[in-house]
Amino acid sequence: MKNNKSKNLKRRDVLIGVSVLTGAAVLTSCDDKIDGGTPDKPKESTSISKNIIQWRMATTWPKNFPGVGTTAENVAKDITKASGGRIEIKVYGSGEIVPAYEVFDAVREGTVEIGHCWSGYWISKHPALAYFGGIPGGLSPSEQSSWILQGGGQKLWEEILDPFGIQPFQAGIVQTEMFGWYKNPLNTLDDIKGLKIRMAGLPNEVLNRMGATAVNIPGGEVMSSFQAGVVDAVEWGGPWMDLAFGFPKIAKICYGPGIHSPGATNEVLINKEQYKKLPNDFKEIIRIAANNANTQSYGEYIHRNAISFQVMVKEHNVEFKILPMEIIKEFLKISKEVVLDNAEKDPAAMKVYTHYQDYLKKAIDITKYQELGYLNAREISNNS
Repeated sequence: MKNNKSKNLKRRDVLIGVSVLTGAAVLTSCDDKIDGGTPDKPKESTSISKNIIQWRMATTWPKNFPGVGTTAENVAKDITKASGGRIEIKVYGSGEIVPAYEVFDAVREGTVEIGHCWSGYWISKHPALAYFGGIPGGLSPSEQSSWILQGGGQKLWEEILDPFGIQPFQAGIVQTEMFGWYKNPLNTLDDIKGLKIRMAGLPNEVLNRMGATAVNIPGGEVMSSFQAGVVDAVEWGGPWMDLAFGFPKIAKICYGPGIHSPGATNEVLINKEQYKKLPNDFKEIIRIAANNANTQSYGEYIHRNAISFQVMVKEHNVEFKILPMEIIKEFLKISKEVVLDNAEKDPAAMKVYTHYQDYLKKAIDITKYQELGYLNAREISNNS
């Protein structure tokens, strides 16, 4: 808004500062007002509410579900707050506007302006989309976020989704997941065979090749399917979200680590036609709010998973187990085959695969001297 002598327009801009991944985030309201009248009879200041942009956000999660659902709500609230109320986003749970697995198409077709989901759900749309939500045997949560935000992943992501008319942003980091909930112990590879297991994305093909039957069930139906015996085992996220679902009521054995989903990240998908209509400061607000979701969600997952873990052990008699090495090795071996097969379906997917694998190698080379090295040392110290 520029100064105009006839209307005496004034604008006050508020800078928005956000520390991404390594610090706390601060989102400050922007406030635009129009002043009018004369010095002796000033006109009452009026908000430019008539120009408010109202969007609807469809999600693949149950409404307000801990973790993924609350992250979606926080993204919407931060955008509204940082824009001084000039953008209002109403969040809908899965099934309220469209079913969970139709969110991608709803954004693409303009049924809704924005969605919050997980990229791994959309590999049938394009095989390259698997990499932007995390793949089995892939990058850790912090590495995944680093690849997207700093390592060139964002540019590749935009190239893949441009033909669909969608603008993506990473918006949420999930701590490394648990492998899943089982009613009986997994001692050998034979114990996996024949089981109906709820997973999603590329890990489903890994399970199928191991002799299990993978079943892709949206979040809102996972618990009821587990209760009804539609599946024998389930995975979703980690202790915080799993406790909210009530999995300990059905099974008492939970296996880790989540080698099928070591670095899951969530996303905001925006209809590109709607995105292009936004002024540049609004686009920046959305980007910063999405980045803020990364910081806040990752910290909250770490905190609440630790608390929920203790609750499940002490109050629900859950037995947490490490997967047998035989299963870990076979799962990761087949994962490499599945990930490569997926990339070979499309030249653009192979481009992303090559870039991702190069980044993964660099991460592996240094991690042994940093995070992995320290965690191993800490474990040795605590057990000595």
